[in-house]
Amino acid sequence: MRIAFQGTEGAYSEEALLKTFPGAMPLGFPTFHQVFEAVEGGEADLGVVPVENTTAGSINQTYDLLLESDLHVVGEIVHRVEHCLLAPKGTELKDLKAVKSHPQALAQCDGFLARLRLTPIPVFDTAGAAKSLAEAPEPGVGAIASRRAAELYGLEVLAENIEDYPHNYTRFFVIGREEAKRGEGPYKTSVVFAVRHRPGGLLEALSAFAEAGVNLTKLESRPRRDKPFSYLFYLDLEGHVEDPGPAQALLTLLRRAAFLKVLGSYPAYKNGG
Repeated sequence: MRIAFQGTEGAYSEEALLKTFPGAMPLGFPTFHQVFEAVEGGEADLGVVPVENTTAGSINQTYDLLLESDLHVVGEIVHRVEHCLLAPKGTELKDLKAVKSHPQALAQCDGFLARLRLTPIPVFDTAGAAKSLAEAPEPGVGAIASRRAAELYGLEVLAENIEDYPHNYTRFFVIGREEAKRGEGPYKTSVVFAVRHRPGGLLEALSAFAEAGVNLTKLESRPRRDKPFSYLFYLDLEGHVEDPGPAQALLTLLRRAAFLKVLGSYPAYKNGG
C-alpha cells in the first residue's frame, strides 16, 4: 500500500503512518497540497496528514484542504512526538546560534529555544531540516527533528525531549478516495458547517447534538475564504454517521445550518493502534 505524507524520510508523519501501516510504502511530498493531489490522482492509496497538536494547536492548512477536497477521512492516528536537537558531528551546544525546523516543531519547543537564546528558522519539514543540515552544514545552525532523522542523516543528538510539555502528541487523519468501510466501533465523525448570520444561530445548530444525545469531542472555528469575517465550524462527534443519534443530529443540523459537509466517519484511535 502506497501512503503519502508531507515531508522527507524520518518525518513524524512517516513515523505515524509506519506505526499504523507497518508494511506500507511511504511516499514523501514537499507540501500538504501535493499529498492531497497524490491521493486524488491515484499515485497514493491513502494519505496521512497532521490535524492538531496538543501543544501548538490545529494545523489549519489541513482543515482548509479537507473542505476543498472530495477525499474522505477514513482513520485517525495519535502519535507521541519527541523532539531532539540535532547538529553535525563535532558541534557542541554552546556553538549553536539558530535552529531550523517545521514551524509546528519550533512552536512546540519555544521555551527551550528561548532559554538557550536560539533563533528559530522555519522550514517545510523537520526531517528535511535534518537532511539539508547534514548535506550542507552551516556554522552555528542546528535542527529539531526525531532521533530517527539523526540516525538516517548522520547527525549528532545534542539534547533529547526538548518539547516544552511532556504530553506532546500529534493527531493525524488518514485520507482516502473512498469512505471507510463500516466495522467494529467505536467511531468518530468529523464535519464542517456554517450557520446563518442571526442571533442564536450557532446555539441553535449545536443544540442538534444535545437533543440527539450525541457527545462532541472537538469544536473549532476557521475564517471563510469566500466571505470576509464569516466563519466555518469544524466539529468532531462520537459515533458513526449511520448510527441513530448522529444521523438524527446531522439531519437536524442540515436543516438549521447554512452549509454542512461530512468529512468522514472512521474508527476512533485506540491506544496502541
